Amino acid sequence: MPTVENWQIGREMDFPYEEARPERQWAAVFDLNKCIECQTCTLACKTTWTHEEGQEHMFWNNVETKPYGSHPVGWDQRMLEEMGTMEWDGETYEGDTMFETEDVDWDDPDNHPTEGGVDEDTAGFMPSTDDWRYPNLGEDETHGEEISTTTHFDDDTHPVWFHYLPRICNHCTYAGCAGGCPVQAIYKREEDGVVLIDEDACEARLVCNESCPYKKAQFNPSENISQKCIGCYPKTEDGRAPQCFENCLGKIRLHGYINEPDEADSSNPIDFLVHEKELALPLYPQFGLEPNVYYIPPINAPTDYLTQLFGPGVEDAVETYEAMRNGEEPEIQGLLHLIGSTEWSLTEFEIDGDEAVGYYEGDEVGRVPITEPTAERDRYDEDEDVYRLDIT
Repeated sequence: MPTVENWQIGREMDFPYEEARPERQWAAVFDLNKCIECQTCTLACKTTWTHEEGQEHMFWNNVETKPYGSHPVGWDQRMLEEMGTMEWDGETYEGDTMFETEDVDWDDPDNHPTEGGVDEDTAGFMPSTDDWRYPNLGEDETHGEEISTTTHFDDDTHPVWFHYLPRICNHCTYAGCAGGCPVQAIYKREEDGVVLIDEDACEARLVCNESCPYKKAQFNPSENISQKCIGCYPKTEDGRAPQCFENCLGKIRLHGYINEPDEADSSNPIDFLVHEKELALPLYPQFGLEPNVYYIPPINAPTDYLTQLFGPGVEDAVETYEAMRNGEEPEIQGLLHLIGSTEWSLTEFEIDGDEAVGYYEGDEVGRVPITEPTAERDRYDEDEDVYRLDIT
C-alpha cells in the first residue's frame, strides 16, 4: 500500500498517490486573537471571484463563530462523526485519517481514483442544497456559563466564550479533493502548491465536494462544474498577498511559503511561526491532508476544545502567545505587527533594533516598531461600578 509522510500527524499514512511535493508551498498564518469577524475578507473575495450566476451560495472565504457556527451546516461535526475515534499519542496521531477509515488497499487498481468509486472509500459527506443557505449560522453565540449583569473575566480562558474562525481553501499537501477526483481534474501546481480545478476537464462527478473535509470545493449548477479558492495566484505570482489578506482590517493574515520541518528557515516568517516557535497550528490535522493554512489559537477558549481543532500543540502555543504579550518574545511580537502592514507576501523577516522588517525575495516591503505605546486602565471602575473587558 503506498504511504506518504505527513509531518503534522507525526507518521506515514495511506494515500491514493505517491508523495509529490511542489517546488515551494503556498501557506498562510491567521492570528485568531485579532479577528473581529468584520467579514471584509469575505466580501473582498466574493466581489472578486464568486459574483456570477451559479455562485450565489459560494464563499471561498468565510468567517465562522465557533463552537456553533459552520458553513456549510455542520461541516466539521459531521466530518468528525465520519472519522470515528481520533486519538493522539503525544505528537503522533494514532487514529485513522480520512484515507484510512475504510482500510482501502490503494495498490489495488479497482480502488484507484481514476477508476471511480473513491468517494465510497474515504470519510466524507455530501452537503445538501439547504446546507449552504446559512453562512452566518451561530454567529456570536456563546458557550459556557450563564451571563449575568455582574459577569466579568479575570482569567484569559473565559467561562463564557466563542471565537471567530476565518476559513479559505487550505491548499493541502494531500488534498482530499485531488485525491478523490475520478477524472483527475484537480491538481497541485508544481511551482507553488496551489490546488486548482481544471474546469475544462471537470465532469461534475462531485466527488471533490464530498471528499474535501473542509467543504471548500463547491458545485456551480449554472456552469455544471466544481469551483474553489485559487489562492489568488494571479496576485501571488507577482509577490502580492491574496485579496482576503490585503483587505483584512484586523491584520490577522500572513501570506508566504512554508518548508518541511527538516528544511525550515527561521528567517522565513511562516517557518518561524509554524516550525521554530510552534505557535501556528493546522486546522484538524487528524483529517490527514496536511493543510497549509495555520492558526494561532485564541487564548480565551478552553484547551480541550482547541486541541480538537488544532491538535496537541495548543497548550504550548497559548503559553508562547502569552509570553509574547508579556514582552518575552520580541521576534514574534515584531512579526505579528508586520502582518497587514504591507500588500506584499513576506518571504523573509528580521529584527533591526526596535523594528521588525519584512522582505519579499530580498526587497524590503515593510518596517514596523516591535512595541507601540499603550495605556492600561483598571479592570474595575469604581466610579461607574463596572468591569472592563478591554483594558488596553
